[in-house]
Amino acid sequence: MDPLTERTPRVVSAVKLLRTAERRKVGRFLVEGENSVGEALDTRPVHDLFYTEDAEQRYAGLIDRAHTAGVRTSLVTDRAVRALSDTVTPPGLVAVCDLLDVPLAEAIGPGTRLLAVPVAVAEPGNAGTVIRVADAVGADAAILAGDSVDPHNGKCVRASAGSLFHLPVVRERDTAAVLDRISAAGIQLLATAADGEVDLDDADELLARPTAWLFGNEAHGLDAATSARADHRVRIPIHGRAESLNLATAASICLYSSARVQNRKRTDS
Repeated sequence: MDPLTERTPRVVSAVKLLRTAERRKVGRFLVEGENSVGEALDTRPVHDLFYTEDAEQRYAGLIDRAHTAGVRTSLVTDRAVRALSDTVTPPGLVAVCDLLDVPLAEAIGPGTRLLAVPVAVAEPGNAGTVIRVADAVGADAAILAGDSVDPHNGKCVRASAGSLFHLPVVRERDTAAVLDRISAAGIQLLATAADGEVDLDDADELLARPTAWLFGNEAHGLDAATSARADHRVRIPIHGRAESLNLATAASICLYSSARVQNRKRTDS
């Protein structure tokens, strides 16, 4: 059978999923690369899998697994896979999956101990990295609040390195609603701030409590209204000459610090 081309209707429909509006309209998104496609097959309904001749050789086991699971698998031309990808050098393996959105109410429950809450995060690579870090430290969910990037954006999916499929990911544009729900669940709100009144090195007593970390926009930080809602504003001590830390780095430090204290508390109790 001849490979599908960039003009094949099924490929044309999938290419449209590179746009946020189309993803929302049909409830599906694109996943590419061996790692992410493998995670998708393990956790989500996968509707289509497109692959090139080269990918067929490299990922034969993965393609066979998809075919056995009932996924529609299709050989495509190199030109078609370039149309399906937003990377410079596509891996040649692209899946169409259902969106991962989780409602806010489902992400927060009685046992919630740790949440990552980027607010108005604009850079998809940062959003994906925060999701990956949240997964690595065992956080209960990642909540993208306010005017944040779509977590199904291709760069975000790649930056999450499969973690997008491991924990609940929420996208809620109403930041106040996010903060209200977290506070109502008895979870403290901690905001990162260069002039925070609490030093992270001295915050173990705070970090032992159920916590939602608020991380601000890359360029402007947290807006004043959101920052004011925080129970405490925490500064990360910088001992060298760096002026500041970027969003993903700050999130990594704070989430790891909370996980360390919370895990130690569970072990001791």
